[in-house]
Order: sequence, then structure tokens, then C-alpha cells
Amino acid sequence: MQHKWYFTGRYSGYSLQNFQKDLLSGLVVGVIAIPLGMSFAIASGVKPEYGIYTTIIAGILISLFGGSKYQIGGPTGAFIPILFGIVMTYGYENLLIAGFFAGIILFLMGIFRLGSLIKFIPRPVTIGFTSGIAVIIFVGQIANFLGLTGVEKHETFLSNIREIIIHIHSINFFSVLTAGICLIAVLLTPKLFPKIPGPLIGLLFSTVIASLFYPNQVATIGSTFGEIPSTLPHFEVPEMTFERVQQLIGPAFVIALLGGIESLLSAVVADGMTNSKHNSNRELVGQGIANMITPLFGGIPATGAIARTATNIKNGAISPFSGMIHGIVVLIVLVLLAPYASSIPLASMAPILMVVAWNMSERHVFYHVLKTKTEDSFVLVVTFLLTVFVNLTVAVEVGLLLAVVLFTKRMSNIMVTIKALPNPNNKHEKMESHMVTDARDCPQISIYNVEGPLFFGAAQAFEHSIMNTLNYKPRVLLLRMGKVPFMDTTGESYLSSIIKDFSKHGIVLISGIKVQPKSMLKKTGLYECIGEEYFFEHTGDAINFALKHLNKDKCLGCKHFAFRECTVLSGAHEKMKEKGK
Repeated sequence: MQHKWYFTGRYSGYSLQNFQKDLLSGLVVGVIAIPLGMSFAIASGVKPEYGIYTTIIAGILISLFGGSKYQIGGPTGAFIPILFGIVMTYGYENLLIAGFFAGIILFLMGIFRLGSLIKFIPRPVTIGFTSGIAVIIFVGQIANFLGLTGVEKHETFLSNIREIIIHIHSINFFSVLTAGICLIAVLLTPKLFPKIPGPLIGLLFSTVIASLFYPNQVATIGSTFGEIPSTLPHFEVPEMTFERVQQLIGPAFVIALLGGIESLLSAVVADGMTNSKHNSNRELVGQGIANMITPLFGGIPATGAIARTATNIKNGAISPFSGMIHGIVVLIVLVLLAPYASSIPLASMAPILMVVAWNMSERHVFYHVLKTKTEDSFVLVVTFLLTVFVNLTVAVEVGLLLAVVLFTKRMSNIMVTIKALPNPNNKHEKMESHMVTDARDCPQISIYNVEGPLFFGAAQAFEHSIMNTLNYKPRVLLLRMGKVPFMDTTGESYLSSIIKDFSKHGIVLISGIKVQPKSMLKKTGLYECIGEEYFFEHTGDAINFALKHLNKDKCLGCKHFAFRECTVLSGAHEKMKEKGK
């Protein structure tokens, strides 16, 4: 069925008119992708042409094999800190190997249908590291914007800030002018000419001005990286050794995790804009294939690009053909115009990346979460700060750990275990906790309302609530578990401990138990240990059973317990205690 969907569902009813729309949107996105591809590559610490190769190969493959009809794949800003760190630590060739293994991981995630698991990563974590990445990208372009010379790039944020401060005296007025012209063009073009890509106009306009009015006054792609070749690199498999695999498997997992998150977020955005639905597992398979093949041609890791995907949709894309066309457009431009790209000033690239960083910063959502002043705010800030001042790997690990711990704490607080008694003034005889007081309790039957998930975070509190409030060693313990939606093995263990301890002098009855907790008790054998006859659908049935048990044992004063008259509940048990009964 999935294969049938792939070949028919994605292209169902496709026509020449649809192809014309895909052609237009692919052309527009392809033109936008060229400066972005080079910019992302340079910011990642590699040559600009590697970004172009990635845009071409990964862009075509992601559209061809992915699970979203509108996804545009390629290098993205989110990868910049990770890729730059890998290049600085291990070198460019090892980056290719890490990207290849990331592709394998993504492919396996899709094959084993793990696409839906990524959505469980908490929003504060994704917002925190996305905003952190935006800050790193923005600050990383200050040196090129100002035209500073002698600046060494470092892996840590503070070291890069220090480099900028040390070399601030080398500011180049011509670079600032070039960057300013490009920035103004990038910001004004969408307002004046919505159909024309701002980054392209900014790049062309500032490059022409710099070349005509002050040539050789600003650093260019050619003067820094050399000429951009007009052909794709040859197919080459990097040398992979066991030591390299051990060394790079960690970075590969980080690339795969971030790539999976970004691609599926982009697919979700596309779904919202088109009222469609992507296939998350197929999307991961497509991302995996692209990231396995792209490094073999010298390309860097790629993922779904949210901004380019949105642009693709806004320009009328109908099918994955638009994404494939976008890659072909970039290839044609590379073959025909590569020599001219060498004249682009680095100062022209800086504002483009700064705008990308500003747009991806999620500043509105960041502030919204921050002002709630909840545990989510704490997770957000910690993830953000660790991303900026340590690295993305640590930030994600700590952010996820904090989110899990705080979630567990919140869920444990939901668990409520409290004594209850029938309300004689309520004709429905509901079990209410406020009916139990120091002067009004039943020495024969203890009833507990148990509410919330009974799991490892709440199991101990559940046991303490019961064992610490049991008075006079009652003969019957009734647990009303109709509001327990979930039970894990830890919760089952504590329940088993209560039952074993209480069974020494009485019986345990359970009413209203849900399907999942009941299934857990059956799997562990506790259900049979308690006895099927001690499980009841309704509390009233359980109480009637308890009354028969107590009457058989010559219980005094409790035979009307389930009804409106109960001498024990009226305080008679105190008199019975005084008489030694």
C-alpha cells in the first residue's frame, strides 16, 4: 500500500499545468538556494562549493525519496555549529564520514518506523537549541560584516567573541558598506517585489557595487577560498577505519537527531500550509538516502529547510517535482556561472546569514515560554545557554534529561491517594474524602480513592499514603482505581507490597480498574495472587462483598455500612474501643 501511495498518491492527477507550477516554484527556490548553500558551507568551515553540491544532490534525493510532497532539502543554518565543530575537531574528510553514518542512522530510523518518536522531544528543548543556534550564527557573521582581518575561528562562543573584540580595530569601512547595502536589499526586496528573492538581489546588488566602485577592497570568495569549480566532484568513498567509526559515531548521532527534527518540523509546517499529510517514516528514509549519497560527492549533511519549503509552497508547488527542479536549477547555474561567484564579497554573505539567524531564532515563542515562569521556562533557558556556551550535544542531552525529570515530578504530583467514605446525605452514596475525619472513620473497612498514573515517580508516595493512614488494622482494604490510567512495573511492585503486608490480617478489594493496569497485573501474576473474585467493576459491589465477609466474621456495627445508617460512622467505634470490643 505504501508503494502504491508513493507512485500514485504523490502524483495523482498530475498534468502539464501542474508541471508548469512546479517549474516556476522550483526555479524560484533554486535561485534562492544558491547564495544560502554557499553561505551555510562557509559558516560551517568548508568551501562554498560544498554547499552547492549539497543543494544539488541532497535537494533532488530528498524530494525523490522523502515523505513530503513539498519538502525542499539542502544545507541549513541549524547544522552550522555542529558541522563547524566537527570540521575544527576532526577535519573535512571526517565530516563526510560523520554525515554518511548520520544518513545510515536516519535511514534505519525510517525503516524501523521511529519517525513518530521525534515528536516527543519537548518544545522547550527544540526552541532552546534553535534559538541558541541562531545566536551562534548571528555572532559568527559579525567579523565578515565588519571586514575584520586576522580573526581566527574557534569552536567555542566565548573564544569567538574574544577574537572579535581583539581585532575590532581592523574594521573595514568598505566591508561595512557592502554588508549594509546587501542587508537593505534583503529587507526591502520582499516588501517592494514580493515575488523576487531578497537574498539574491542583495548578493547581486552589493557585489556589483563593490566590483565597480571599490574593487579589491573587500575579501571575496575567490580571494579567500579560490575559484569555484563549474563541475560536480568525482564520486569518492572516504576511507573508513574502525578508529574513525568509533570517533565519529557520536557526532553522527547528533547530526541524525537534528536532521530528523528539522526535516519533520519542516514537513509539519508544509502540512499546515497545504492541508496535506506527510509520511514521517518515509521522510526519514529519504533524508537518510540523501545524507548517505551526498558525502560521496563531497557534500555536507542536509535536511529539510523550513524557509525554502515555505517559499516553494507559496510559489505554487504541486508535487516533489518542484524540489527536484530546484536542484537541477542550481546545477545549471553552477555549470554556467561558477566563475562569477568567485567575485562575491564575504561581507555580502554575512547579512544573508544574519537574517536567516534572526528568522530562525523563534524569539516570539521563546519569550512566550519564558514568561510562563514554569519548569518549561527553566528547560528552555538551560538548553539555550548550553547551546551557546558549551555545545549542541550537551544542550540536547541535558535539556531532555531535565524535561524528563521535571515531567516525572509533575506526574507524580498528579497521583492522589486519599481515604474516603460514603456521604450519608448523598442519595447516590458517592465516596468522598472530606467525610473522613479523626472522629469519623471506619475501623473495619478502609476505602481509598486512587487517582493518577501509578508509575515509578509516584509509586512510593502511593504506598506511604496508604500505610501511614491505615488505622486499627481494618479487615478490608478497598482500592478504588477507576482513575488510574496507567501502571508500570514499579507501581505494580509497590501495590504488591501493600497487598502482601495487608493480607496478613485482612483482604484487599479493587474496584473500577482500567484495562492497562489490569493487563499489567495479569502479566506479573499479581492479578491471580489477589484473586479474580476480589476485583469489581463498581464500588457498591465491592462494599456488599465486604459486608458479607465482615458479617461472617461477626463484625459489630458495620452491617449497614453501604447504606445510610451506620452506627460505626457516627462515632460508635470510639465507645466500642472504650469497652474493649
